[in-house]
Amino acid sequence: MSVVLPRHDRSALVVQRPEGLYCPPGDFYIDPWRPVERAVITHAHADHARTGHAHYLAPADAEHVLRTRLGEIRLETLPYGTVRDIGGVRLSLHPAGHVLGSAQVRIEHRGEVWVVSGDYKLGADRTCAAFEPQRCDTFITESTFGLPIYRWAGDATVFADIDAWWAANAAARRASVLFCYAFGKAQRILAGVDSSIGPIVVHGAVEPLNVAYRASGVSLPATRRVTEVTKDDLRRALVLAPPSAQGSPWLRRFGDYSDAFASGWMQLRGARRRRALDRGFVLSDHADWPGLQTAIAATGATQVIVTHGYVPVMVRWLREQGLAAEAFATEFGDAAEEAAEAEAGADDGGEPS
Repeated sequence: MSVVLPRHDRSALVVQRPEGLYCPPGDFYIDPWRPVERAVITHAHADHARTGHAHYLAPADAEHVLRTRLGEIRLETLPYGTVRDIGGVRLSLHPAGHVLGSAQVRIEHRGEVWVVSGDYKLGADRTCAAFEPQRCDTFITESTFGLPIYRWAGDATVFADIDAWWAANAAARRASVLFCYAFGKAQRILAGVDSSIGPIVVHGAVEPLNVAYRASGVSLPATRRVTEVTKDDLRRALVLAPPSAQGSPWLRRFGDYSDAFASGWMQLRGARRRRALDRGFVLSDHADWPGLQTAIAATGATQVIVTHGYVPVMVRWLREQGLAAEAFATEFGDAAEEAAEAEAGADDGGEPS
């Protein structure tokens, strides 16, 4: 989609630059994909939080996960709802409900308010603060699952299905390998499953994030690396691994296993078959179609800008509702996250000893 904004005057609080989304009056970027002097980070997924910036500003809840993923950075944190003046811009961060430490960025300048959503979901999550809608004039939103087909079941239903699959495999003395993103999704699964069914084993890309979550005060069940579990226990284990581990030599350690993938993409007919999986569980950390509609309406915004996902569909629907709606071209998406997880888990890719 071509990028044509409905306003070109100097009052625009966020514009596009080659480095990313830029706030001219505050002279800072939001989730930039090229190195910049000042970056405000909505959350620690690799497509939104990248290395190379001189200064980082992020929610206080994101500190441990950001340092785990980015290493030594010059990081300033801000509690949710606290206002910081940057060049005359009143900036505050508010829960997005996506993953631990995820935030919406609220920008107020000369009586006008813009909100950049980052990634978000509206459903309950034991591992992060719930989404809080912010009233604004302009809302910049994601649209990862912006099609009517995407409608999520409640977490209780999904986790009951995962528990039943795991228990059946454990009874048959077969490991249950569940592919999921190492940051956010893995910890949400850990907090939601019945850990009494058997031991929980995690891939090398997952455990450092578990440590960061626990350091942030999030309660998770005990997890172990594959080298810490007996062969007999492996046959009863739930194994959490990033999608990049599928087909890797690391999986040979588990012998005969059943595999599954937990993702919103499992809503699509044929997605599980294309990945050659035994099961697919529809579990997303993004808003579904009704959630996107609810969130946008709650802002009261008259202008909405869509950043990534099913952009043309969302823009068309917004215009049908009488809103001014256009798009920003961004570099957000799942590819960067999968690449980061593959690199993070490289130490677990070798042959079993």
